[in-house]
This record gives sequence, structure tokens and C-alpha cells, in this order.
Amino acid sequence: MYLFHFGMGAAPFGLTPNTALFHALPPHLEAIETTLAALSMGEGIIQIAGEVGTGKTLVCRMLMGRLPEHCELAYLPTPAASGYELRIALARELGLATDGDSALLADRLQQGLLARKAEGRSVVVLIDEAQALPDDALEVIRLLGNLETEHEKLLQIILLGQPELDDRLASHHLRQFRQRITFRSALRPLTHAETVAYIRFRLAGVGASPVLFPYSAAKAIWRASGGIPRLINQLCHKALIAACSDKRQQITRRDVLLAIRDTLGARQPRWTYPILWGWQ
Repeated sequence: MYLFHFGMGAAPFGLTPNTALFHALPPHLEAIETTLAALSMGEGIIQIAGEVGTGKTLVCRMLMGRLPEHCELAYLPTPAASGYELRIALARELGLATDGDSALLADRLQQGLLARKAEGRSVVVLIDEAQALPDDALEVIRLLGNLETEHEKLLQIILLGQPELDDRLASHHLRQFRQRITFRSALRPLTHAETVAYIRFRLAGVGASPVLFPYSAAKAIWRASGGIPRLINQLCHKALIAACSDKRQQITRRDVLLAIRDTLGARQPRWTYPILWGWQ
């Protein structure tokens, strides 16, 4: 690949989230700090919303690494197909028996949470792709969020999902669940300045020159990506491949254009000469 050509120690724009290259830009930092603050205050259900590619998975992994020592994490990356399956998945994460009906599982979960609270431990459940959960699974989450002692919650729940979850929660029959969400953060696309800083930070993080992407190239990538980190990574990766193929040490307009043309979801420029402009 291009790592040796550009003197990089690792791939700076891989699609797999890499916490070592996490750049604390405002939208991600705000979501992390808001969630940690809500957890410290003992809030029950917390939501992190974001469009596809805005960095929810990376934020999720950063949260995992920053939970207080007394917090026990239960991570559910795959949406449950029903409320019963959600209870089973949570019981499995907590090392509890998973046999029995819903009532038995609910009682077993409550007793397990009470035992942990008596030991000074708190349980944090992190549920990814929450927009895909069926209504009965959301109802189970609401009921789990109600479990508490006289002074504090037995379980704190973080929901990560796309904006479609907000559309569902606007429904009248989910109003009880909606009211249980005490804190909410939304991951927005990066601004122009944030995109430039993001690209340069990642290049510096792998030992490459931060000016490998000239300002004009970074600006074109921002316009084409709409500030979505996943698209930024794809465009930068493909531009580096194009430059390496031509044995050049800096990204050119042609490299960026080739990357844009080859990337589904990227905004295409209406014209390319003398500059990349007039975006669709």
C-alpha cells in the first residue's frame, strides 16, 4: 500500500474506528463529556444520536475506556429482535442464568443488579444501533430504567442510534419511553475547520507530514464528504492511493477528484476546472 511511500507507521484513514487516532473535536467531545456527566449524576437513560458515519462507534469505544472504575459495562452491539431477547442478552453480559420466561429473567436481573449495588458497583448498559430495536424491546428498556433503590438507579442505559430513533420516539405510544430519556447528545457533521484539523491530526498521528493534503485538497474533501468522518476517511484513503500510484509526495486536485468519483455517497462537483466547485 502507500504506508512505506509516505513514511507512515499505520493507516491514518482506516474505516475501523481507531481510538489511538481519536481527535477530540467538539461534536464528539461534547457527546462523551455529556454522557459521562449524566452517568455521574445517576441518570437512567441517555441517548447519543448521529447520522451514519458521524462517529458513533468511535464515541462508544472512547466511552468504554473512560467509564469510572466502579462501573461494570454490559455492551449490546446487536439490536435484540424482541424484549425477551434483550433480557437474555443483558443477563448473559452480566453472567446470569438465561433460562426461564420473561418474568423470571426480569426478577433475576433485578436481584443481580441489587447484589452489585450492595457491593458498590454500578451497571452501565451500552446499546448500539438502537433505532433497530422493536417497540417491545424499547418497553423492556423503559422498565429496566425504572429499577432503583430508594436513592439511585440500579441500571444506567446509553442508547446509540441514528436519527430514525427520534422519529419513532415522536410516536404517541412511545411517549413514556421518550420522557425517560434525561440527557441527549447529537453528533453533527464536521465543519470546514474541523475537517482540516481532523485530517492533519490523523496524518501527524502516523508520522506523516500534516501538509500532505494541501488546504485546497482538504477543503474539497470537506465539501464532497459533507463533513461526515467516514466519508472523509474514504476520500483521503483513495486520494493517498492515487498519489502513491503516481509516485508523488503530495495530494493533488486530480487525486481528490479520482477519490470523489469513486466514492458512493460523496457529493460530486458540477465542474472541475479551474477548481473543484459547484457541488451537487
